[in-house]
Amino acid sequence: MSTLSRVLALFDDAEPRSVDRAIAEFRAGRPVAIVSGEQALLVLLVDALTQSIAEGFDKLAPGRAKLLLSGARLKRLGLADAPAAGALALPVADAARVEALSFHLDARLDAPVAPLSTLEEAGAELARLALLSPALYALPLPALAVTDDFIHVPAEAVRGYRAAQTRLLKLVARAPVPLEGAREAEFVIFRGGEGLKDQIAIIVGKPDLSQPVAIRLHSACLTGDLFGSLKCDCGDQLRGTVQTMAAGDGGILLYLDQEGRGNGIANKMRAYKLQSQGWDTYDADEVLGFGLDQRRFDFAAEMLRQLGVSAVRVMTNNPEKIRALKAAGLDVVADNRAYGRQTAENTRYLASKRDRAGHIIDFDAMAHHAPARD
Repeated sequence: MSTLSRVLALFDDAEPRSVDRAIAEFRAGRPVAIVSGEQALLVLLVDALTQSIAEGFDKLAPGRAKLLLSGARLKRLGLADAPAAGALALPVADAARVEALSFHLDARLDAPVAPLSTLEEAGAELARLALLSPALYALPLPALAVTDDFIHVPAEAVRGYRAAQTRLLKLVARAPVPLEGAREAEFVIFRGGEGLKDQIAIIVGKPDLSQPVAIRLHSACLTGDLFGSLKCDCGDQLRGTVQTMAAGDGGILLYLDQEGRGNGIANKMRAYKLQSQGWDTYDADEVLGFGLDQRRFDFAAEMLRQLGVSAVRVMTNNPEKIRALKAAGLDVVADNRAYGRQTAENTRYLASKRDRAGHIIDFDAMAHHAPARD
């Protein structure tokens, strides 16, 4: 081991570090080499693909490129009984065809679909970790053929990354921050989780941690939380939950960096554009290759544990959050609704969440509990 490697080993393990670097490289629009034994897979986001890049890939291994698509996108392309994800062979370097199959509304499958290999599954997971589109351009190569010019990441490291990062989550800062409607509040910042993002726990009042604590898992919504978008109820849920905690025995709101149900802000805007053309929120996500919800909440449970919480009363309309907390080992003793206001712009969205994703939404109860309009 070199001196530099010994120094790096003081900070963290090499495998999680390689995934961090791969995520950054992926987001920068450059290819990443995923390796396992003697095999490698060069993967690139279709977002970053151009005709010249496709032709460059083809020179490395003529006719061997593949397009990796999620099951949601394959279903939208007309494949009945679509698998969780699949690979299409690309014998010809044709970036326009790849883009159409990945994103266009009127595209249809014109080639057989094969199950993903172990390396291809790792590539799809890397895209999920980066909160990027799940359409990948991939090229299988011998591991020895991939030079050090590319970031290398072991497939096993990608598969184990989520669990490893949850264990590495750590508290890095905390301070009192008085809020409107909750003057006694403290922000606690955790670093780690997926992509080394900062995640926030807001402790409202003085909750008794020896008793079940009122909590909410709130995924970031830039448009609703900050700008007051009428397309969702997120901003109302955020502020209403904090005010309810302040008026009661206190509580903890976890503000999680998982924009757009885990799709990322860019894909959220792409979905919004489709919704403006008449698409349902979940159908719009399916066009882009996403399922109902890409979020994970295991690291949220770890944040609560590090704060000393073991039993919770969850403020949510989403049964998946309740299941996730139970699966993570927390004692969920009760769940209560978190309603915002109904608008002409968000009624269809809320109904879709109720009817298609099982959210517990009662419009009559929402009208009764909704915050007053300005």
